[in-house]
Amino acid sequence: MLSGIANTFANCFKIPELKSRILFTLFVLAVCRLIALIQVPGLDGAKLSEFLDQAAQQSGGAGLLGMYSLFTGGALERCAIGSLGIMPYISATIIIQLMTAVLPGLSKLAREEGGRAKIVQYGRYLTVLLCLGQGFVMALGWENPGKIFDGFSGELVLTDSIWWYRIQTVLVLTTGTLLLMWLGEQITERGIGNGISLVITIGILARLPQAATSLFFMFRPPAGVESSYNLFHGGALILILGAVIAGVIAVTQAQRKIPVQYAQRAVGRKVYSGGSSFMPLRVNYAGVMPIIFAQAILMFPDKIFLTLGQVTDIKLFMDISRMIGYGSIGYMVLQGLMILFFSYFWVATQFNEIQIADDLKKYGGYIPGVRPGQATSDFLHRTMSRITFAGAIFLTLIAIMPPVLQQSLGVPFDVATFFGGTSLLITVGVMLDTMRQMESHLLTRHYDGFMKKGRVRGRN
Repeated sequence: MLSGIANTFANCFKIPELKSRILFTLFVLAVCRLIALIQVPGLDGAKLSEFLDQAAQQSGGAGLLGMYSLFTGGALERCAIGSLGIMPYISATIIIQLMTAVLPGLSKLAREEGGRAKIVQYGRYLTVLLCLGQGFVMALGWENPGKIFDGFSGELVLTDSIWWYRIQTVLVLTTGTLLLMWLGEQITERGIGNGISLVITIGILARLPQAATSLFFMFRPPAGVESSYNLFHGGALILILGAVIAGVIAVTQAQRKIPVQYAQRAVGRKVYSGGSSFMPLRVNYAGVMPIIFAQAILMFPDKIFLTLGQVTDIKLFMDISRMIGYGSIGYMVLQGLMILFFSYFWVATQFNEIQIADDLKKYGGYIPGVRPGQATSDFLHRTMSRITFAGAIFLTLIAIMPPVLQQSLGVPFDVATFFGGTSLLITVGVMLDTMRQMESHLLTRHYDGFMKKGRVRGRN
């Protein structure tokens, strides 16, 4: 099997066009990593990085900082020009998509010729606004690091003019995010795979060496420290990782095929013959978005109640903070409920069963056993609701895997994040999508793909 995969990758470099696309993609991703390493002028990033490394070893690296740093590939810890990462662009895209589903004007524009390009342009404008706002907040945080990073003493700002530092930092951070956005679009156009997704994935995979080091010291601690792990724990972790990856691949590609029959119809002088096809409905239609929404919301209540408890000295606030803190039972229950809600919310805003039923009726298509029109819309709504429930349960199990491993087995945070959650879902989904594109290039030139039986199905 490994030799077959190696031969497939060798065949990729036999095709000039595919070879140039792969090399271009690797070069651009290397540039993205440089953006995560170059420090913002006027800041002592080495001092902050050293402090955060020590804090991560004491606390496990979980929480708001750990989750945000995961998507920036460690740029935040170094005060790098890519500290905002690509997340402002992702947030702007999500906001525009939701507004398109809610606002009739944007919905009408999306259906017009050239309207999609204008909506993408609106997303870029919104990205700039989000970058300016988040960059200013981040600049203030670096200006007063003791209020953001508990236990940090000292100053990070090296310049004398504080307003020059603020303006410069905001412009540099905004430029870094826009550069990442542009590089991602260049990968999509001239490289292989989805550029924005690959930029996020390379940031996640950049944490692998750190996770491997933590995993090594789990079983081989420094001299004088007794290890609480043995070969049984190592074998269990390998089995869990294999099962989780297999489950993510299976559910990511799982779909419910709805049969569709087309009747013979005449348009002008042309007669179109009927035929049969199917409509694929993805089990995990919302993808990783419900987990991102749930984690983004749950990051702040814990910190808010903890701050209120420290300021007012009220024990109730401290108890609530512990109940909904990362890894607690309350945190997992709330996260599961939010994932369930946002799974249905995403489907409700993105899956338009009424329009699908109207399009089927317009082009002479119907689902066998279901009347066209409203009956078809109701059938699609019921079917999508059932499979969305299964997808939401799967997302919940994947989302709670890292905190369960961290709390029950004491697995370090940077290791546990690769056993589930957003990092694993994004990485597996992007790898499948990239493999599908590479396989399509190979098959069109009569080379064997990655799989001898079946095909790697793409994501809608």
